[in-house]
Amino acid sequence: MIKESPYEGLALIADPIHEYITFTVPRPDRPEEITEKTIIDSDWMQRLRYIYQLQSARWVYPSAEHSRFQHSLGAMHVAGRFARHLYPTLREVVTASGGKCPSANFIEGLLRVTALLHDVGHGPFGHFFDDHFLSEFKLTHEMVGQKIIQEKLAPLIRAIRRCPAGPFDPGEVIDPEHVAFLILKDPLKNSARFPKWLVFLQPVLGGIYTADNLDYVLRDSYMCGVAVGPIDLNRLIHYTFFTDKGLTLHKTGLPALQMFLNTRLYLYTNVYYHRTTRAIDIHLKDIFPETIHAIFPYHPTKRLDKYLDLTEWSLLEQVRHWTHSKSRSRQKLSREWSLVLGRDVKWKMAYDVTLPTRGGERGRTFLNAKTVEDRIRKGLPASLKKLTLRVDMAHQDPRPLNPLSMGEFQIYVYDPSHRTVSKEALREFFDYIPAKILHCRIFTLDHKQDAAIARAAEQVLGMEPPSVPTNV
Repeated sequence: MIKESPYEGLALIADPIHEYITFTVPRPDRPEEITEKTIIDSDWMQRLRYIYQLQSARWVYPSAEHSRFQHSLGAMHVAGRFARHLYPTLREVVTASGGKCPSANFIEGLLRVTALLHDVGHGPFGHFFDDHFLSEFKLTHEMVGQKIIQEKLAPLIRAIRRCPAGPFDPGEVIDPEHVAFLILKDPLKNSARFPKWLVFLQPVLGGIYTADNLDYVLRDSYMCGVAVGPIDLNRLIHYTFFTDKGLTLHKTGLPALQMFLNTRLYLYTNVYYHRTTRAIDIHLKDIFPETIHAIFPYHPTKRLDKYLDLTEWSLLEQVRHWTHSKSRSRQKLSREWSLVLGRDVKWKMAYDVTLPTRGGERGRTFLNAKTVEDRIRKGLPASLKKLTLRVDMAHQDPRPLNPLSMGEFQIYVYDPSHRTVSKEALREFFDYIPAKILHCRIFTLDHKQDAAIARAAEQVLGMEPPSVPTNV
């Protein structure tokens, strides 16, 4: 009698970042089995193929055409690696406190499904959609994702009975409410009604280094073709474990964390907040809300049936047809979208400065673009007071502003010399990483008044004027 093949029920996805991603598929003798493949092939996951990972940055980096779908598969893979490594210490901590911990395969399956679905609520243009549409309803893509998980994908999630490592223990079922709980990256969310082992898993998806951001930093840098420092994923996972306080990083792993945070900061500075990316975003701010309201005049969570069809592809195809619309407003929107799609960048950067802010250093109080714009106008010559300009303040927090107050997303550091576990060790470590990076840029419709704008901006920002002429 031939034993069951170890290759049945599993399949591989070739991936440029992780080489191969394993996922569960129905066994030949159980073709109707619900597996990870069922979730991956669902309409909601396939929809993410049509939402780009990098929003408008893909118009600056032509090779960055990857989607939220590819990233979600990568996040699933990294979450599975974390689960397999973390399980022994998770079980030890939970049982030591009198609790009961599910099986290793169940924990792996839960984290993999959660990471796979963490971006399922994204709309067209990703976080830009959050800021310029979902915010009107006091929603985020994570909140929309929770609704999709609870109302559309729950039956499939409950039916999964194994992960790539093997079957769950008898009676173990993934609760969609647990998945929805884990994807919301809000330290203030109510955790009281959830088991300790689940609450302990939160930092794996919402902490300083996660299955989500470890994949997107690796994937985005590779797809953009930018040269960045190394990310030692293996070392970070190896030195991460659970103690009775929560997710803990061995002190030996801190250099790997520093490399990761610096690499992520580089991506924000040079990719996500590239000057042309921000110029395109300023243009989009003028046309995006009106466009979305015309295409999707609904409350997102109340019309998930319509939300399913709302992607970047569907949006762009509709605005293309507005060229021949009887509506003048839609014709105008179509012309503006044509400029964006043709990379005819409307806004030109007249001035640019990067301000690392720490404590009371310069730039700390200038977080409001409107305030900066008003003060710059006052500093311009009378003939330029009505000059068309936009001030863009791009913020990036390389690490939490208060790394010691992250609630249940807090990570801890183990010091082998003193055999102590504390969060205070992060204070000294983070002193070497800027608390916030602030990119202040001023855009105009041409470069005619760049020198005057630079002089006014330097006065406003309290900076010394250059001693020699510079091309800003």
